[in-house]
Amino acid sequence: MGRFRPRKSFRLTAPLRGGSPEPFPAWKREEEGLSRELHDRWDTLHRHCFDQSSHLRLSRLIRRLTHADYGVRESALAEVELATQLIRVGVHVTFLPESRARTADLECRAGCERFFVEVTAMVGSAERQRLPLRGIDLDEAIGQEEDRGVILIHRILARIRQKAKQLADYCDPVLLGISIPRADLRGDRATRPEAIWLDLKMLAGTVTVLLTSLRSISAVMISLWDIESLPSKAATRLANVELVERPRHQKTQPRVRLLIQNPAALVGLNEYQESIVRQII
Repeated sequence: MGRFRPRKSFRLTAPLRGGSPEPFPAWKREEEGLSRELHDRWDTLHRHCFDQSSHLRLSRLIRRLTHADYGVRESALAEVELATQLIRVGVHVTFLPESRARTADLECRAGCERFFVEVTAMVGSAERQRLPLRGIDLDEAIGQEEDRGVILIHRILARIRQKAKQLADYCDPVLLGISIPRADLRGDRATRPEAIWLDLKMLAGTVTVLLTSLRSISAVMISLWDIESLPSKAATRLANVELVERPRHQKTQPRVRLLIQNPAALVGLNEYQESIVRQII
């Protein structure tokens, strides 16, 4: 996955009036460790999200973007990417403070109404093996791309259920963004990612069925960076699903991005919010 690689950071100093150097703030030194593309995204957020809560969250995010742990980096990167995209389509974004009580990541205002966004990255770990789930035999799963795609679908459904518990108390529309940088969920391995083939219509259909029982979530946006699309076995098209599939050679956007709206949501995205979100898929 070729998104952003951190540059080597170095210490900067700023001269005082008396001529002696003074260290730049810690967030400024961390900023120097970012790639040019990621630096531009972070700079956009820093300029547009000027409230105290957002600046505190951004100072933590920038440290996580250069963190040694792959999962920490990808989680922060997913949050920065989605927040930047929302700003670029005209949404006013506020980063919510982190607390023990689990809350969404972003409060967004489009027009006169607001909605909330929760961002999560599914990365797995370098030690993760292709473990069978209930109803999937291990011998059948190994070596069969389609079966591994089914396992990925089950893990996506599990993440949606987990996040729905966290977002159950919101009375405004809630968008759940899921970023999957490696479809094999094998963490930050040096080896080439395994090819995972996925029936996108099956994914959209199973997520839609699940969402009807999770009425606090208004919509789910799934970003798959390295997936291979299987020929669909179903000719039907779900009216609540928007799907964008990009060429394999481009690396700056997800290979596949789906927006799946919940037909049974207690509070769904209104027409204007829906049009805004569709612009970023």
